[in-house]
Amino acid sequence: MDRKNFRFVPLLLASLSLLAAAPVAADEFRGPSLTALRVDWRAALDQLRVEINSRPQIAGDFIFAPRRSVPRYDPRAMPALVQLNAISSRFFTGITRSPVPVLLPFDAAAYLEAQRSGAPASLTLSRYQADFNPVDMFDAGPAGYSATFSFEPGAGEGMPSRVFARPVEVQITGSALVYDIADPAGGKGEPVKPLGATYPDLRKFIREGYVRYAFTRFGVAYVVSIQCLDSIAKPRRLACKEAYPVAERFLKALRIAGGQRMRPLMDIASNVLDRPAGRSPDFSYRPSGNIIPNTGYRKQGGHPDMMAYAQIRFPLDKAPAFVRSQSYGRRDKSEGPTAYPWRDNFCESRSFEVWQCGGGYGHQGEDIRAADCPPPGEGREPCDPKQRAVVAVRDAIVIRGAKDQAATLQVNSRTEHIRFRYMHMNPHALNADGVLNGRIVTEGEKIGVISNYLDHPAGTSMHLHFDVQVFTRDGWIWVSPYVTLVSAYERLIRARGREVGPEIAGTAQPVAHALPEDVIKPDLREGSSGEDN
Repeated sequence: MDRKNFRFVPLLLASLSLLAAAPVAADEFRGPSLTALRVDWRAALDQLRVEINSRPQIAGDFIFAPRRSVPRYDPRAMPALVQLNAISSRFFTGITRSPVPVLLPFDAAAYLEAQRSGAPASLTLSRYQADFNPVDMFDAGPAGYSATFSFEPGAGEGMPSRVFARPVEVQITGSALVYDIADPAGGKGEPVKPLGATYPDLRKFIREGYVRYAFTRFGVAYVVSIQCLDSIAKPRRLACKEAYPVAERFLKALRIAGGQRMRPLMDIASNVLDRPAGRSPDFSYRPSGNIIPNTGYRKQGGHPDMMAYAQIRFPLDKAPAFVRSQSYGRRDKSEGPTAYPWRDNFCESRSFEVWQCGGGYGHQGEDIRAADCPPPGEGREPCDPKQRAVVAVRDAIVIRGAKDQAATLQVNSRTEHIRFRYMHMNPHALNADGVLNGRIVTEGEKIGVISNYLDHPAGTSMHLHFDVQVFTRDGWIWVSPYVTLVSAYERLIRARGREVGPEIAGTAQPVAHALPEDVIKPDLREGSSGEDN
């Protein structure tokens, strides 16, 4: 099955539902299932009417259809939304591509009122965004939208005044597609009483290094999040408690900024992926979750996951390539770093929170090495070990600031809302190539080369870190990319690999980053103070 056919069309849904009910052979891979949420545009337009009518000076400029006793969408109500989109599109390019109401801390009515009263155009946009700086990243597409804003330390009354290394980044995603994953921690959190009237189902919780505020509005799943350290305040690190007032200021400022009613999305059933029929004489891989013994957090094992979360192009330009541990690889006595079989390294011990890993901490993705360059010889293609190309796994939009050593590709379509992150490429080279926020890349396009950058050149070994996040009702969540990569590699080499049994490797010794640091049990009650476990 080619990549386009994998992006489930409605005519296939009935047969896919039958497949979902059938048992899957041990050596087959499934794609994910997704739930399509039904957007209540009537409720959104009613809310927009309230927001517009609170500004009598401009209320007459917007056209609304009369309310009906039957709650259904009325196309005659569109002019108000059309005018709102025209205003917002000046700052949020492509806002009309969102099929869900776009909630942003942007007071379009106040902006229009100021323009009508002759306010100078030089006034900063943050004046209409509750002191949040103009958007750093905005992406809207058939599944929903994502945006990132920044907030200067000390800006705004009652906000944290401590000086941080950089502004606080606030992210928001609204999506009509949510991934159905078996997540025991999903849906939990504490209510936020001061915002309960505005967001009745609002939940606050800390997951995977972010404080998150999740809620449902107009039938859509929205999540606001800020990356933070779940501990007491530390120099140059934002503590989660310091992030709370910033996030809640953001929530209070949210208004409908645009969007457009479109054909409803449809639920997507899990299916069995087609794999090449022919067998590779070389490619083999250990089972998902079979990490090197004793390398998980507190010596726990890996996380078996037979899900291929997307059908992608393999992230390295050429084969052979090897999924191998970069932290413990020399302690795996069974194979070298550039040899088959592949070995899963998702959930190796790290100080990062990952819900799928034992104890909640681990490696968020997979480390991948290119093959060593062969010795020069007649007929061999020239090979530069510092120029092994890294390519886009899908058509996507880039999420990356100029100082980031990671580049994320986001896919936002009628059948997927997923992110792929690449790490350890040199940020200066990425900047020079224009791999920055908003860049559109196409599948197979070169976006960089394998490098060893980790805060500085030669900070790690020559490899690519690759990971996957999917959007759920708890926001963007890390999932195991191992089977996704196995499936992609099989398509690259046009042959099916062979799963090999879990031979016992040499016992690994802990490395410097093996145990989490600065981790404190979350306590989201207002006014509480963290204590070490």
